[in-house]
Amino acid sequence: MTNMDKLYEAVEARGPVCVGLDTDFSYLPEDFVDSTLSRGENIVRFNKKLIDATKAVAGCYKVQIAYYESLGLEGMKAYADTLKAVREAGVPVIADIKRGDIAKTAEMYAKAHFTGDFEADIITLAPYMGLDSISPYLPYCAEQGKGVFVLCRTSNPGAKDFEYKKLDDGRHVYDLVGDSLTALGKDYMGEHGYSSIGLVIGGTHTEEATAIRAAYKDTFFLIPGYGAQGGKAADIAQYLTKGNGGVVNSSRGILLAYKKQPGVAFDEAAYNECVRMREDIQGECNKL
Repeated sequence: MTNMDKLYEAVEARGPVCVGLDTDFSYLPEDFVDSTLSRGENIVRFNKKLIDATKAVAGCYKVQIAYYESLGLEGMKAYADTLKAVREAGVPVIADIKRGDIAKTAEMYAKAHFTGDFEADIITLAPYMGLDSISPYLPYCAEQGKGVFVLCRTSNPGAKDFEYKKLDDGRHVYDLVGDSLTALGKDYMGEHGYSSIGLVIGGTHTEEATAIRAAYKDTFFLIPGYGAQGGKAADIAQYLTKGNGGVVNSSRGILLAYKKQPGVAFDEAAYNECVRMREDIQGECNKL
């Protein structure tokens, strides 16, 4: 069974919410911070309480490495400890590292993030240096069931700058990326009919949602853009298949939910937001 299979089963069991542990130190409630500990240690304490509170209603967690790198060595320790905490909770963890470099360098990135202190179940990659920047990760998919989510059509406004440019054959650049990776992924299919090579498909540009889902039926999606970036559940639902086939990330909306729920502890507020988000998305899926 591949990690994408495990992700599929997690979504079936608990819903498509991906909790983004993009934890900035400023997100921690002031009364939670222990002044005898470092910022990294406090972040780990915060993350662990959040994981414990939400693991019954989260399909997976995504840990954005930049938030931890910004704290230097203590941050990277916090990153490793956070990945470990998610894996110990028995929930799939995505390392959002967006690597994309030449083959030999990519081999080292693959070793760094699929083994050792920074091991994750699935990682994010950037494809714009070509397929030879993706291929060094594939032995880990074949031999250990690891997975990758590759940037295809992203949720940021700048997606229009390159991803939407038209090719001579009428396709967009994001179509070329999606088509190429889907073809490559046919060799890495799991038990539930999804490839170990998934795509990052932003939920904020929804005009092409039906076409994208139809084009990549065997591809699992990581869907950013819900909530803070403007993606609505009615739009997000079109990227899922009967409520599965993708996970929907929310970071600030969950991490900072306590600020919109006065008097509620941050971990309980995060749980409440996960449940609300899951019901919001599933409600729209049921209408399709």
